[in-house]
Amino acid sequence: MKVFLRKDIEKIGFAGEIIKVGDGYARNYLIPRGLAVKITKENEQFYSQRVKKVEHRKEVVATQTSMLAEKIKALKVTLKKKTHDDGKLYGAINATEIVDLLAKKGIIIAKNQVKIDKSIKTRGTFTVTIKLTSRLQPKLSLSVVPE
Repeated sequence: MKVFLRKDIEKIGFAGEIIKVGDGYARNYLIPRGLAVKITKENEQFYSQRVKKVEHRKEVVATQTSMLAEKIKALKVTLKKKTHDDGKLYGAINATEIVDLLAKKGIIIAKNQVKIDKSIKTRGTFTVTIKLTSRLQPKLSLSVVPE
């Protein structure tokens, strides 16, 4: 079934796009929640005109996201934490701390975009993945040093 998206839906599409989804997904989820409108012969031309506006918006977002990715790749951030004598931290580094650290550098991201592969419990240099989009996941260099 072809539907016109009213709102951005992660992994599906942007608001203003005409996409093809399963009939059940459209009837039982998207349309009842007001996230999409079914495309019919009568309204197809109207919604097709709106799609052109979305194309420009997509280009702008893609440019901004790629610029943000380059900025993240170039960053080398340092986090000061209390440590034991043997070099272990009093608590593991979590996504919230990384988000706060990036916010101080002018990069605003959500907590769920931070992917820590292995728990950071010692001092040293680590690589943290920031998931901006499914295809764009820059790596951030994080150094943990004792206070």
